[in-house]
Amino acid sequence: MKTICLYFEIHQNIQLKRYRFFDIGTDHYYYDDYEDERLITDVANRSYMPALEALGEMLKEHPGFFKVAFSLSGVGMEQLEIHAPQVLEKLQELNQTGCVEFLAEPYSHGLASLANEESFAKEVKRQCQKMKEYFGKEPQVLRNSSLIYSDEIGAQAAQMGFKGMLTEGARHVLGWKSPHYVYNCALAPNLKLLLRDVNLSDDISLRFSNVEWEGYPLFADNYVDRIANFPGEEHVVNIFMELSALGVAQPLSSNILDFLKALPECAKQRGISFSTPSEICDTMASVGALDVPDTLSWTDEERDVSSWLGNPMQREAFNKLYSVADRVRIADDPRINQDWDYLQASNNFRQMTTKPSQVGIDRGIYASPFDAFTNYMNILGDFIARVNSLYPESVDNDELASLLTTIKNQDEEIEMKNKEIIRLQTKIEKIEAAEEKLRAKLEKTKSPKAEAAPKAAKTAKKPAAKKAKAAEPKAETEPKAE
Repeated sequence: MKTICLYFEIHQNIQLKRYRFFDIGTDHYYYDDYEDERLITDVANRSYMPALEALGEMLKEHPGFFKVAFSLSGVGMEQLEIHAPQVLEKLQELNQTGCVEFLAEPYSHGLASLANEESFAKEVKRQCQKMKEYFGKEPQVLRNSSLIYSDEIGAQAAQMGFKGMLTEGARHVLGWKSPHYVYNCALAPNLKLLLRDVNLSDDISLRFSNVEWEGYPLFADNYVDRIANFPGEEHVVNIFMELSALGVAQPLSSNILDFLKALPECAKQRGISFSTPSEICDTMASVGALDVPDTLSWTDEERDVSSWLGNPMQREAFNKLYSVADRVRIADDPRINQDWDYLQASNNFRQMTTKPSQVGIDRGIYASPFDAFTNYMNILGDFIARVNSLYPESVDNDELASLLTTIKNQDEEIEMKNKEIIRLQTKIEKIEAAEEKLRAKLEKTKSPKAEAAPKAAKTAKKPAAKKAKAAEPKAETEPKAE
């Protein structure tokens, strides 16, 4: 039986303001708050809320049958908390149906997985904690920024405890293979891989309203027929996209939500189900390992990381940012950490790309890739100076590594001691409870004996009293005898 895995990503970029060279050292705030508010409010009204309302109707009309998955970056959630909390409230409402799964992803929607393993792990952990706060459960499946994946990243995801990971069904990786199977990481067989169907996903997210597209107009029954006509042994069809595709990339006037709402009934008529990523990982076996020695993503025709690291400007900015990753982690300063999250966002590097792209690139306030690079490097110069003021450059990386190791060992030792304390406290509580029960039992045993003792004493005293009374007459008769 075929099953559809439908997944949407939610992320909102932080907009950097115009930052001049002469601002370095004097202005430590880098963001355009007005533009952030305008953009998040706009996308919430045009896309997120209408799309989530439609998905909510689908969940109610097809209880237990229709299922959907989401992931939200931590930075995106912060923006929603401030400017559009109704989106998070709606997601919590959908979560109550039991047919929605929330996935893990890097907190910043950044590229830490390509530069610093510890930073990547820390980001994912923070985002998992935030997801648990909102939705009551830690994610079990990981989705990296823009579906970035390689064998090494997969191995790290497995070490972090994830049972599955989403990535791109790139043609140059699959070759003759189909994306409609479950695969596993070549370096970590326990980590299952779900591969995006590029054509089916992009037909909705990129081409749906394009009147010049040969598949226009796209109807739900025809769309599901294509899935039903896949070979019988191909059981998994993964349709992944950004939620903003519904309403922003593809306007609501194109009737894209009507198309979406028709999918469950069309699938049901053809014997096709819906599943969450975790359900697929739990119920379907891997058909084999997928070798991905070079990093891939869902961006551009190349499906690699050249959108962010394809030219010297991007690589210089990337390397300079992550050169202070360890220092940022050691400093653990709240303001530094927040700026670190925002400066890591992948769109900062995307705006510097010089590649042609079929998907429009939003450069925001920048007139050119060089303009984006200059502004970002000015901000980065001020940020790094602030980091170095906490941990000076005179402290080399070897010393920092040693300090990090010491801190890590201390953290592990503290954690072990805390566990031992909890174990001993539990043991003491059990012993005290047992002692209390034994004490109560002894009290009950003593009570009957204590009551019997006074009665025995009274019984013993009565004959003595009678003997005393009997002796009194004899004392009176003795004088008469004289």
